[in-house]
Amino acid sequence: MKRLVTSGMAIGAALALGACGSGGGGSATSGAGSDTVAVQRLPGVGSVLVDQSGKALYSSDQEASGKIVCSAACTAFWKPLEPGQAKPTAASGTGKLGVIKRPDGGMQVTVNGRPLYTFSEDSPGKVTGDGFSDDFGGHHFTWHVVSSGGASKPPTPSNAGGSGGGYNGY
Repeated sequence: MKRLVTSGMAIGAALALGACGSGGGGSATSGAGSDTVAVQRLPGVGSVLVDQSGKALYSSDQEASGKIVCSAACTAFWKPLEPGQAKPTAASGTGKLGVIKRPDGGMQVTVNGRPLYTFSEDSPGKVTGDGFSDDFGGHHFTWHVVSSGGASKPPTPSNAGGSGGGYNGY
């Protein structure tokens, strides 16, 4: 009987350790959680807004007024942050959250009136689209990671993703 108890304890300990180590991202994903939007410090860009999975959030210069122009093919690369079934929630320091109706009828989370997106080339804790320029549907876009407080953050030379010439290196 003692052998079964010891085996059971060993299995329980292994499961607990496995659950603790499943994040794999260390501090890079510590800002992710139950809030729709959180603030997280990421290498090369500082404190920025992230979604629940820890992916950086972006806005485009062309949507600064709050009018959505990224649609159709654009959303294959720049994924609108959807609010889900409930009102979006935010950690402190994110800025003022809201929701806007998209041209396709869907809903999208905004911060300080600017629509929020994730970039398909990013992974949690990794920013690759800051300063990226591209063209979709007759519109030229320049994308910036959104810093804590909800302001678009101009890229630094070390993290600029694209050039002004309409880089389409997906």
